[in-house]
Amino acid sequence: MNQAHQHTPHHGAPHQHQSHGTDIQAEILDLDAEVLAEHMASITAWLPLTTDPRHIVDLGSGTGAGTFALLDRFPDTRVTAADASADHLRRLRKKACARGLGERVNTVQADLDEAAWPDLGSPDLVWASASMHHMAHPDRVLRTVHDLLAPGGLFAVVELDGFPRFLPESAPESRPGLEERCHAATDRLIAERMPHRGADWGRMLTTAGFTVEGQLPVTVNIKGSRSEAIGRYALGGLRGIRSAAAETLSPEDLAALDQLLDTAGPHSILHRDDLTMRTERTVWAARRT
Repeated sequence: MNQAHQHTPHHGAPHQHQSHGTDIQAEILDLDAEVLAEHMASITAWLPLTTDPRHIVDLGSGTGAGTFALLDRFPDTRVTAADASADHLRRLRKKACARGLGERVNTVQADLDEAAWPDLGSPDLVWASASMHHMAHPDRVLRTVHDLLAPGGLFAVVELDGFPRFLPESAPESRPGLEERCHAATDRLIAERMPHRGADWGRMLTTAGFTVEGQLPVTVNIKGSRSEAIGRYALGGLRGIRSAAAETLSPEDLAALDQLLDTAGPHSILHRDDLTMRTERTVWAARRT
């Protein structure tokens, strides 16, 4: 599941190879996978499957958070990872080979908003985590997935309520509530670029011909003391917010944000011991009947 790409979509046109933005995004995707590994495992275990899938397609795979969770959950399956970013797919392939999973992973670069998709086979399970809200034409994508799936196959859609929060409401001391104001600024920008975030995916799945068999709310609340990666995740996320919303923040908020982002300074977010990763996600499981 990817959160960072709410601010920088990676399911549209391919990114430039090794661009600075892609590197930052890839780091956030990897941190998301590391911090939320237990939650991801619980989601894959919840899926209403009667038999283990032989072939899975991971739509908008990013650097592979879902791909590797699915490979762990289903040891005999193979996964086709599809994404618009060649750089993300290269990273995914490198990780797969390093883990001895290269033969079980196929990568396909694809713009999923194109009317014609490359051949992705006839999977038993299609997985789309934090990717559907990026689609310009999600109704068409849902119908395409329906036709792609083997009869009786399952489509798992994981969507996010928003980018995680990390700071307590009273922080930072100089500008309490800074994080919420930053998110409010970026939420306005995101709403313009991604109008389908927060859509009624259950209804849309039914309209596309699926039978929705389950809906799972997932609440995440992880204290920073459990993982040092949470500090790095918060740092990367707030850097992305600053890049997107600097012009809309007050000078006082921008100065306080820069103090949090100054890793060499005394107020760096990496030095705080009160971080907690808080977010919510919803999973829909829909079957092609």
